[in-house]
Amino acid sequence: MSLTRALTATVLLAVFLAALLLLERASFSVLVAVVIGLGAYEWGRLLNLGRGVLVAYIALCVFLFGWCWSGPMVEPALWAAALFWIVVVPWWLTAGVSSKARLWLLAAGIAALVPAGLAMTELPPRYLLMLLGLVWIADTTAYIVGSAIGRHRLAPSISPGKSWEGVGGAAVGGIIYASVCALVDPVLAVRVQGVVWAPYLAGATLLCAASIVGDLFESALKRQAGAKDSGKLLPGHGGVLDRIDSATATLPVALLLMQAIGAT
Repeated sequence: MSLTRALTATVLLAVFLAALLLLERASFSVLVAVVIGLGAYEWGRLLNLGRGVLVAYIALCVFLFGWCWSGPMVEPALWAAALFWIVVVPWWLTAGVSSKARLWLLAAGIAALVPAGLAMTELPPRYLLMLLGLVWIADTTAYIVGSAIGRHRLAPSISPGKSWEGVGGAAVGGIIYASVCALVDPVLAVRVQGVVWAPYLAGATLLCAASIVGDLFESALKRQAGAKDSGKLLPGHGGVLDRIDSATATLPVALLLMQAIGAT
């Protein structure tokens, strides 16, 4: 890891932790809205939107987030996102993501950014950190295992470096991490017992899969635009979307699963 990349990661982590732990929910939501706006900006740039349309798109994403957050639309938005990531995006990746489907890709940006922002504001801080840790573990173990023994390419036309062996590594790493979380967290330790372990670990596996799908979809978006990174805002890392791609797919599904076991 380069020094620039490490310094950027350190600053981002410090700012995020300070905001998550010190800000009230409303203030934290404002920060999330800013991230959504930046993500929408990069999404629109990848689709080559004109300046006026781009500004309108950013405003629409931020408005929809605020509207859902302040009303009864959080739950429908989460379910819509779960359907999008679990059903629509895998089919879309198989069929091929093309720049010709610009309107659908614009809608996809809203489906990716808004529900993920809502999940960030709805999850208790410790569970948000726990779930982001799962995303990081899945990504890290996928990279390590894929680099060591990866032979069968997962999606060579989208992301040549990813392999099915890496997917297996992500699943194993995620299951181990989720098991530790269930043993040490006082609420999960009560909820996850006996037969509940099977759906709990299945859910952890699903979240690992969702994190990979989110990563692949953003890679496909960048590929259709001929871009290596989604932006240049974060030195050594690229853009905002490059940092949140896996989380956008994981967090809405994770919140629904946490609600299902009564952990939130």
